[in-house]
Amino acid sequence: MNNYAVIFDMDGVIAHTNPYHSEAFKQFFDNYKVSYTEQEFEDHMYGKHNDYIMRHFFRRELTDSEIKRLAEEKEALFREIYADHIMPIVGLPEFLSTLKAEGFRIGVATSAPRANLDFIIDRLSLRSLMDSALSSEDVHIHKPNPEVYLKSARKLGVAPGDCVVFEDSFSGVSAGINAGAKVVGVLTSHTKDELPPCQYYIHDYLDIDVNRIKQLLAHTDA
Repeated sequence: MNNYAVIFDMDGVIAHTNPYHSEAFKQFFDNYKVSYTEQEFEDHMYGKHNDYIMRHFFRRELTDSEIKRLAEEKEALFREIYADHIMPIVGLPEFLSTLKAEGFRIGVATSAPRANLDFIIDRLSLRSLMDSALSSEDVHIHKPNPEVYLKSARKLGVAPGDCVVFEDSFSGVSAGINAGAKVVGVLTSHTKDELPPCQYYIHDYLDIDVNRIKQLLAHTDA
């Protein structure tokens, strides 16, 4: 299956980080006396890039240097909070190993910063399984724009239509669809109804196997 690839988002797809991102944002916003609601987190935090998040919640003009400083501060807080809790979504390491054994190319494509990507995939000992690893620093336009998935496909040497993307957010699923990939919705953060239509849905990696990936790529009914 060397002409096919499986590409994973990270937050909510490789690891269930979103509750810890929420806690980091709460502490971060409280420090800056920035108001927020749980519904705003749902609508304006999950799956969004830090540029968007900071501009939305601070509700004022921010320079690029301010955003960079604020984002780095928040992400360092996230890594501190998450360090003692890091673990993969159930069944992921075994699923990745099976994909690798079957000859699939494997990538990760996240809107998170490189520091978070390195932190998570290295703590989970997944780097050796990854043929490509792209973070927010590797793209110019973030999800739902398909750039990160198109670039991942090119790096993996595979056509976008021969890729299966795993995503958990509205913007991420949209990016996979916009890239022309098959998309599996990972229901760690949202329900089916809250995501654009996907070819398949899972709660964790016990809900899927390599045969299902082959069926999706062969355009058969899932």
